[in-house]
Amino acid sequence: MAFTAKKAHWQFLGLVLAVLGLMLTAGTSGVNNWRLWYVDDLSVISSGVAWVGIWRACFYSHVLDTFEFCQSISITDSFIPPEIVAAQVLCTTAIPIGIAGNLIAGYAVRHVYFNVNRGHIRWAFVLAGALHLLTATCSLVPVFWNMNSVLKNRTIDFPPEFHFPPAPYKQELGMGFIIGICSSVLLIVSGLLFLSYRSLSGPLIDL
Repeated sequence: MAFTAKKAHWQFLGLVLAVLGLMLTAGTSGVNNWRLWYVDDLSVISSGVAWVGIWRACFYSHVLDTFEFCQSISITDSFIPPEIVAAQVLCTTAIPIGIAGNLIAGYAVRHVYFNVNRGHIRWAFVLAGALHLLTATCSLVPVFWNMNSVLKNRTIDFPPEFHFPPAPYKQELGMGFIIGICSSVLLIVSGLLFLSYRSLSGPLIDL
């Protein structure tokens, strides 16, 4: 079978990293513990710590009907700060962009390995790289924005039905930030690998 003189091994690695990065991006949006709220009053929040994600706020309690008490956070809620609104919008947007980038990257990798449509491979990699960098940006912006709020111990004015105190005595970064940064790093690396591809105009060789 005829192959190009140099196959896109780095771009294949980029595709693997992109798939892993997209999975972590979806996980970033889904985890509840973006912010860890430590509270003094243990009468309702029995464990002394609550966790706030971009879609739900939860804590453990021995006095409520359920041991793990959670309330949904909607983009239409008036009490949520702009960084959580941005996180909901951008993290949701990142997933279809990342899927599109992975599909285009898979198309390009397949065609460079099987020497099909060589003239279009370079542009497919460029588009895939751009989409993955855009996906990483959509993840990093809310991650750093919310991280800044946690480090400055900014509170959220939850309504009474959430059973949250007016403010925690301290906040810490949760797993959502770690997963978000890791996913973005993987997507940035994969995007740069796709953009670094150079199509070969030389002769083919048989392996």
